[in-house]
Amino acid sequence: MMFLVSLYFAIFIFLVGVIYKISGWFRYSLDSADDEIGARKRLVAAVKGIFLTVFSKKIVIIIKVFVLDGLLQVRVLRENFSRWLMHMLIFWGFLLLVLMHALESLIPKHLFTDYYSTVNPFLFLRDFFAFLAATGIGIAAFRRFILKVPRMSTNAMDYYAISIVAFILISGIFLEGFKITSYTAFMQMQEDYAGLENEDEIQALETYWVRNYGLVSPNVKGSFQENVLSLGEDLHAGNCAECHSRPQAAFAGYAVSKMIYPVALGLDRAGAGTFLWYIHFLLCFVGLAYLPFSKMFHIFTGPLSLMVNSVMDRKRSDPANIATRQMMELDACTHCGTCSLRCSVGIAFEELSNVNILPSEKLRAIKSLAADKKLSAKELRTLLEGLYLCTNCLRCTVVCPVGINLQELWFKVRESLLQKGFPEVLMLSPLSLYRGLNCDQLSEDRYQNPLQRIKKAVAEEFRLTNIRDNTLTHVHMSQGLKKKLGLSAQGNTFSYCFNCKTCTLSCPVVKNFNNPRDALGLEPHHIIHATVLGLGDLIFSSKMLWACLGCYQCQEDCPQGVRVTDVFYELKNLAIREFREKTHPS
Repeated sequence: MMFLVSLYFAIFIFLVGVIYKISGWFRYSLDSADDEIGARKRLVAAVKGIFLTVFSKKIVIIIKVFVLDGLLQVRVLRENFSRWLMHMLIFWGFLLLVLMHALESLIPKHLFTDYYSTVNPFLFLRDFFAFLAATGIGIAAFRRFILKVPRMSTNAMDYYAISIVAFILISGIFLEGFKITSYTAFMQMQEDYAGLENEDEIQALETYWVRNYGLVSPNVKGSFQENVLSLGEDLHAGNCAECHSRPQAAFAGYAVSKMIYPVALGLDRAGAGTFLWYIHFLLCFVGLAYLPFSKMFHIFTGPLSLMVNSVMDRKRSDPANIATRQMMELDACTHCGTCSLRCSVGIAFEELSNVNILPSEKLRAIKSLAADKKLSAKELRTLLEGLYLCTNCLRCTVVCPVGINLQELWFKVRESLLQKGFPEVLMLSPLSLYRGLNCDQLSEDRYQNPLQRIKKAVAEEFRLTNIRDNTLTHVHMSQGLKKKLGLSAQGNTFSYCFNCKTCTLSCPVVKNFNNPRDALGLEPHHIIHATVLGLGDLIFSSKMLWACLGCYQCQEDCPQGVRVTDVFYELKNLAIREFREKTHPS
């Protein structure tokens, strides 16, 4: 009775967790703009999209992706054989073990006539599947804790995932091994199935099981009489052979039985069998109940992510379905670290120590953000920095084993954080190019406001805004500026300038304005001349420095060989560094 109550409770918690997770895909979003769509509209759009896809040619693509990338995990195989082998061993080993053992009354007994878990080939297969899963767990533990794959971090959820599967397997194997040696289990079996009442027959069967089936008996020890063994063999053939194969077939459990043989009687008297039984099933129930709330939920969402992404794209799909898909993708992440290993800016993590630079770690922070968890201003800033340092090279998206469109996630969350009002200095760097290329996805206000906010913040930090409105004296001059530029082979060429204005005349930004002095404050030749004078505040607060396109036209035309564009890049880097040191001191 207690077993059934525990099972039903675990199933109830599992179902509640699944419903909670799936409802979150429709309730939450990565951007406040998606909140306007509404959960009901997103649910209707999802049902409509599923219906149209199932009854279209796309169903062929979905089936193909499910088989190749979901069941056979070809994407993982292309990336790394050991990871593929690990996943296949754990996935198929544990899945087949659940189907044949945990669900034996529902599946094997209806598929196979005269099915018994204690006869071959089922006895052997149960241990074989457990061995496959255990080997996969061993490879996973080796990769994380001994091999220590670069940029692969291990969190509490990873420890749980490895531990719960390992403990379920270990407790099951020990329970099986103990049952082989258990005198109590033997007597219970004899009473239920053989029904022997004659003491000599019971002892004969017991002797035969001690001799051939690993039983540890308090009554039978030492040498065996042939006539007793012969009688035991006949009783076994008539009462037990049909449902019991030799225990050696259960190679894992049999090895455990040999290991505990010297203390088997003591364990049996202490009720170790009942204890192991409760431990094993308690672990199974805990694993089942907690599955939707752990990263193990990816066994469902991973294949779903692969199939959905195979038939959806940003341009043609319903925005409501894209918002739902992105929330679902967060639950599909396996935290395998492949994206971080392939990240082109992962090396920056070693310098900046911002864990959100690594793609697999960004996803953890994004999940908290999407679930409306309270994040501090510092946590939000570090997440935004990690998102902005992304070079949009698509490496993470291409290698993701569950097909998450990481590039779209980064862009969506980056824009959401920018709208929260944080002035992000990286917007003033070439790292903002990708945002400019995708400006058509944003309204004019959403695109311009964050950009204007950081430009205003930098200008206010350096005070001077227009050369005509300020009297410049020696107090504005900084020798440190020239020294810093002098450390760069590109930056120190500013001293070659004789102010001929060729850079200004060739600049496409200047040509874009009827009155560039009013629009930009300084023109390119002004900035170079101000650099010669060491007027850093004047340079950093000018609009021209941040409006520069980096086209190198001025640098190509300069008769003195001044690397104008490179000087501008060096100046931007100095301004950003100084701004960050003043506004976000470590």
